[in-house]
Amino acid sequence: MNKHIVRNAIGAAALTVLSLGAAQAQTSAPAAFQNIKQIDAGVLNVGYVDAGPANGPVVILLHGWPYDIHSYVDVVPRLTQAGYRVIVPHLRGYGTTRFLDKNAVRNGEPAALAEDVVALMDALKIDKAILAGYDWGARSADIVAALWPERVKGLVSVSGYLIGSQDSGKQPLPPAAEQQWWYQFYFATERGRVGYEKNHHDFAKLIWQTASPQWHFDDRTFDRSAAALENPDHVAITVHNYRWRLGLAQGEAKYAPLEARLARFPAITVPTITLEGDANGAPHPEPAAYAKRFTGKYKHELIKGGAGHNLPQEAPGAFADAVIAVDHL
Repeated sequence: MNKHIVRNAIGAAALTVLSLGAAQAQTSAPAAFQNIKQIDAGVLNVGYVDAGPANGPVVILLHGWPYDIHSYVDVVPRLTQAGYRVIVPHLRGYGTTRFLDKNAVRNGEPAALAEDVVALMDALKIDKAILAGYDWGARSADIVAALWPERVKGLVSVSGYLIGSQDSGKQPLPPAAEQQWWYQFYFATERGRVGYEKNHHDFAKLIWQTASPQWHFDDRTFDRSAAALENPDHVAITVHNYRWRLGLAQGEAKYAPLEARLARFPAITVPTITLEGDANGAPHPEPAAYAKRFTGKYKHELIKGGAGHNLPQEAPGAFADAVIAVDHL
């Protein structure tokens, strides 16, 4: 496959944002990314948005599960207007991202997802970037910052330090915390795998609702992102990720040295801003529990006003402001 394939090209712009007036908002579709590029990077052919000036400082925005690149549809124009080049990739198992080898292991372990980010940077010839993310994306950003700090100019991480290991994942939590992870135990069963494969659209909507209880998104907004979950590898990647965390699935040997380093909970030395929404309904650590993991310039911000788990989509202004601020921290 060619290194750069532009799908659905509409002019030269990487982003089309629909202008919605108050009267139009009830009938018009939500804004959407229209220009999705493709590039071979590591074991993947990655679908990604590339917006803003080509020579601008680079920001890479990483989405979580079960969301997609549209978590950043209102963050991207704020950053490009500030002069940044913004890259937003579909993670493995989402959207137009595909494995180059049809027989490749559909691996969802954290080290694999983080190495995907480095491989994408290499493919795009990006030496250093600001990384920002939430959920799975925050974990990958944390890992890259910890293991490849020379590639990271700054870090914005929702819910802070999310690096873990299989050993830590095996440790029991208090009952209330275990209840929040119900889907992890569901995915540990064959019934759960089949159930997610059959019902992943409604499953994802339930997660959106419980993780962001004060976010009143409409069906069109949800469906815009849910389309990315139709990726043929999505179910396998999701199930493997959560089974791996509990030690119920093996990873690939090539990632074992990285996972061994992560199991020692390495410090993150790059400039970092951690964020948390005041209405995050998903499992997340308290800021005091992870502050010591960030040994460089660091600050934490609580985003108020009912912000939930999908912070960049629910509070895009605050998220974009944090990206810009970490560049000058």
